[in-house]
Amino acid sequence: MLDVFKSTGALLDGHFRLTSGRHSNTYFQCAKVLQHPEHLSLVCSVIAGHFSGKGIETVISPAIGGIVVGTEVGRQLGVKTIFAERKEGKMTIRRGFTLEPGERVLVIEDVITTGGSVAEVIELIRESEASLVGVGSVVDRSNGKVRLAEDQFSVLTMEVVSYTPEDCPLCREGVPIDSPGSRHTNRN
Repeated sequence: MLDVFKSTGALLDGHFRLTSGRHSNTYFQCAKVLQHPEHLSLVCSVIAGHFSGKGIETVISPAIGGIVVGTEVGRQLGVKTIFAERKEGKMTIRRGFTLEPGERVLVIEDVITTGGSVAEVIELIRESEASLVGVGSVVDRSNGKVRLAEDQFSVLTMEVVSYTPEDCPLCREGVPIDSPGSRHTNRN
């Protein structure tokens, strides 16, 4: 899978502000991989295969990054797919989407670093009294350190160094920063 990221130009080196607000010298631009139907199908088949047979009724993803992969995983599992999105800074379920009490839900994300967006989606599942089956992702940048569900699966798991803005050596060196993520922050 790492070769696919490299061959599509999706594994970037530089100075990046992650969606979480942390800084890193490595960035996974999953959209560059997922734009190719053959890669999208392959990646999602690995995730769907892991969760197959677990009685999933709905796949939900945090917008924007998780939508494409969540939709394809849902398609492969043959279940409803929805997404949660931010409204006034708070993750919400909108657009007429609903979760019912007891509904068996799988959360799908593209990249997990701190797990903040996924944790917010899990809270929406709990508030709806639906049942969390698990969490799947394309990339887990924490090397398994961020645990969000009992059944959590990632296609690619590796540790990628990240820093708080205050501790970022790239900032101290004056390296220009890029914010390629789907949620722009006002943090340094």
